[in-house]
Amino acid sequence: MALPALVLVHGGTLAADSWELTVNEIRRLAPELTVLTVDLPGRRSKAGDLRTLTIADWVDSVVRDIEDAGLNDIVIVGHSMAGLTVPGVVTKLGSSRVREMVLAAACVPTEGVAMVDVVAWPTALIARRNAKKGAPYTMSLWVARFVIFNGVPRARRRLMASRFYAESSQIPMERVSRRRMPRDIPRTWILTLRDRTHPVKEQRASIEAIGGVHSTIEIDTSHMVMVSEPERLAEILVERCRLYV
Repeated sequence: MALPALVLVHGGTLAADSWELTVNEIRRLAPELTVLTVDLPGRRSKAGDLRTLTIADWVDSVVRDIEDAGLNDIVIVGHSMAGLTVPGVVTKLGSSRVREMVLAAACVPTEGVAMVDVVAWPTALIARRNAKKGAPYTMSLWVARFVIFNGVPRARRRLMASRFYAESSQIPMERVSRRRMPRDIPRTWILTLRDRTHPVKEQRASIEAIGGVHSTIEIDTSHMVMVSEPERLAEILVERCRLYV
């Protein structure tokens, strides 16, 4: 049997190119593994109005990309803010197509609650200010260096310098629902131990919010695990896919 395809969903202010270092490692370890990195709407070449987009729009976009790629058997991975999106994708595709859901340093609000209500200060304060303005927001490089790139080598920070994109200020305010999400799909959490964006305590609350996970893998790194530890992350994701051969 062939390996299930690996679908990688990026987080906020990022796009598919944030996964480049990890994808390169995956191709070295398992060249036979199909990898799909998606762009959410409103960035790079993916059309979308960041002032009006909803979580449902993000979910539909990822599902369309998976369908267009002809992928019927997948392991899906969501980083950071993709904790809002990936559960909806899993719900739409179902357990007949999704072998496993992997969440890395993700934010998963409790049922009926918005992301802004579960993140710590000052992230929540900044999110509320952005939402009041209504316009898309961007992350400055000096903030990124402190909040998401702590411990990341300079060369890798430079690589990512041009890979930040405008983001919706309304999505963090939207209440989430996962009532129809299949419970029989294995769930793995990649816990980033030096994370300043979603600290360990916050990630553990997200694990509880999603109903628990079947396995937790700790990595002693910062929030941008796909940039700080692409070799280790690639090993983990290839291992997850090989479980289903």
